[in-house]
Amino acid sequence: MSDKVTNIVLVGVGGQGILLAAEILSETFMLAGFDVKKSEIHGMSQRGGSVVSHVRYGKEVFSPMVPEGEGDILFGFELMESYRYLSLLKPGGTVVVNDLCIAPPSVLVGQETYPADMALKIQELCPDCLLVDGQNLAIEAGNARAANTVLLGAVSKRLDIEEKYWVEAIEKMVPKKALEVNLKAFQMGRGLK
Repeated sequence: MSDKVTNIVLVGVGGQGILLAAEILSETFMLAGFDVKKSEIHGMSQRGGSVVSHVRYGKEVFSPMVPEGEGDILFGFELMESYRYLSLLKPGGTVVVNDLCIAPPSVLVGQETYPADMALKIQELCPDCLLVDGQNLAIEAGNARAANTVLLGAVSKRLDIEEKYWVEAIEKMVPKKALEVNLKAFQMGRGLK
């Protein structure tokens, strides 16, 4: 096992399943035999505010926080939030982002406008960017709320962790009534290029 620590930053808006995705990531890495540290930042998450989670894994990890400019993967659930946190990504890092715009309260009340072309801006700054239609794939899998698991599948293909650990973690963390849809959504995400 290498001494390298892999850094993943999950960003989005409250209610998108970010914390569950971070739990599944952490569980997957632990099942694969890694030391894992996780941290979460909730900014009015119940009101559609920003949610950020850091997950770090490796042979030995000392801090749960991903230092600025050292993220290996930015795992984005919403475009503007993903753009806001690009500074955490290292040069040449990977972005896996949901092609979804959620208007913050300031936009909803007409004080501001949602920035145009967020996906294009992210792709211009990060050539290794996978734009995922998570909502539609989740609907196709059987439930729009499984978009987080579609994204998790897409992220899983960018990490050298056996699929069996991902499936075991999902089976352990997702409620039984939603398991079948989430496993299907995960496989759909794994199938993206």
